[in-house]
Amino acid sequence: MKRLSRGLRALADCAPIENTKAPDHRMRTAVSRAKRTEDFGTQQAFDRAVAKLVEATPVSSEIRHWFANEKMAEGTKRSWRKTAFHPAILAIGIALAVIAVVVWIKFAEQMHAFPGTATAKKLLNVAAMTRPSEFEPVQTEAGTLNDLFFMKYRLEHYDVPREFSQQRTIGVRKFDDEEAGQVAQIGLAEKRMQLFLFPAPRDSKTGKPEEFAGWRYIEQEGWTGAVQVRNGILFMAAVRGTKKDLAPYLAK
Repeated sequence: MKRLSRGLRALADCAPIENTKAPDHRMRTAVSRAKRTEDFGTQQAFDRAVAKLVEATPVSSEIRHWFANEKMAEGTKRSWRKTAFHPAILAIGIALAVIAVVVWIKFAEQMHAFPGTATAKKLLNVAAMTRPSEFEPVQTEAGTLNDLFFMKYRLEHYDVPREFSQQRTIGVRKFDDEEAGQVAQIGLAEKRMQLFLFPAPRDSKTGKPEEFAGWRYIEQEGWTGAVQVRNGILFMAAVRGTKKDLAPYLAK
């Protein structure tokens, strides 16, 4: 096939051995020109003879079984069970399940969120790191500290709710936080509980403190807080434990 160009010669080498019309126009052109040469006919005859020999060669059942197991036999279909337990399918399923759980957790957190949630969680971390020696020693009932906060620190409406007003204190301190503002912290003798009072966040449009009804619970690294808002001041009782440790006080 010296008279053919390199492209046509490459196509002629790949020409089908059946006596069928090639679907591609360029292939038909290459075959038509290659038929004018002697070596093309010889090669085609040799290819047909090899094809017949391959078709006539028997295949043992062991080889057929091996090809079937490797999913290489034509017509082999995967069952739905094998498809479902394919590693790739399992990985996708696990990833979707994890995403669904994360979305649900975020949704649940948003449902139970209240104005000042982020600050209250931050103060739970403060409670976990505070040592009794950091408090200014004050032994009295928690409900009487509002006068101390007003006279010494000029903190208005920093009143302890009646649910915790009769608890004995071991000390108090006041500190400033960039997010929470002026925070009053009280240490109690019972269960090493701690009380926090800090300003409630304000509405960006009206400038008024954001409020909510009743008690709200938050949890952070083994600590639990019960939060209430009153007169623009958030009050939180924090204890190392669960809601069950705070529930008896709120029931009163």
